[in-house]
Amino acid sequence: MNAIEIRNLSKSFRGMYAVDHLNMTVPVGAIYGFIGENGSGKSTTEKLICGHLVPDEGEIRLFGKDYTDPGVRVRVGALIENAGCFPGSSVYQNLMMQAINLNLENRDAEIRRVLEIVRMEDSAGIKFKSCSLGMKQRIGIAMALLGDPALLILDEPINGLDTDGMRILREILVDITQKYGCTVLISSHILGELEKIATHYGIIRQGRMIMELSAEEMDSRAQVFVSLKTKDMQGAKAVLKSNFGSVKEEDGYLRVYDVDDTAVIVDCLMKNGHTPNELKKNKVGLEEYYIELMSAKEEK
Repeated sequence: MNAIEIRNLSKSFRGMYAVDHLNMTVPVGAIYGFIGENGSGKSTTEKLICGHLVPDEGEIRLFGKDYTDPGVRVRVGALIENAGCFPGSSVYQNLMMQAINLNLENRDAEIRRVLEIVRMEDSAGIKFKSCSLGMKQRIGIAMALLGDPALLILDEPINGLDTDGMRILREILVDITQKYGCTVLISSHILGELEKIATHYGIIRQGRMIMELSAEEMDSRAQVFVSLKTKDMQGAKAVLKSNFGSVKEEDGYLRVYDVDDTAVIVDCLMKNGHTPNELKKNKVGLEEYYIELMSAKEEK
């Protein structure tokens, strides 16, 4: 069973498609990275899944049932745009108001549970307006986790966070899936961070899903390359191009693509009078893969 199955989903505003016959599959237990440029339809899709918008056409199924089913709706938690908290109230008070709104039992215990998950058990008494951006994002996630949902939908939760804030949020999301069995759908522009935790990806453009793949598939498709520096970069580049074909200069390094054997490259350079002073093997990351994919689509 999949946590989310979407078929032929469309939503238009003033005659323009925001979501255009979109298909999406999110496996149970996944951290699904939802990727696309601004205006591509990510937030609209998430709002449709949450029931905040009504689709023009198409089907949304959550855990095998129609998304409007009351039994399914209570299994979904979401943080879209902001947490909607009262600035002058404490973290605990804001969570209590949401717990009452959800008609939860054992509210105090549930609030303590979600605060522990987001690592804010010692911050319950702090007023929301006094919290940092990272803390506010974690409070929003805590609110979305009230009631122990099976599906968590997050819209750009790591934007604007500092390095430590992003690290903490990454660890929380991994804990949510591995320890609590929750499926996470997360959109983000910070692809380098998303790549560290996502198990699956969906790439959307102009309201249409152009590709879905697992992290393993992404890794297998990513080009292998050797990056290096030499004293004479242009001379070395000419030598490498004549012997290996695909060579680019990126960020002050020469990249030799689709070559797994660094010894072959070193031998070629040395024979032609070039000594590499830096050499490392790598793969194209998610961000580069995404940029190349978008560029290829624009050329067609």
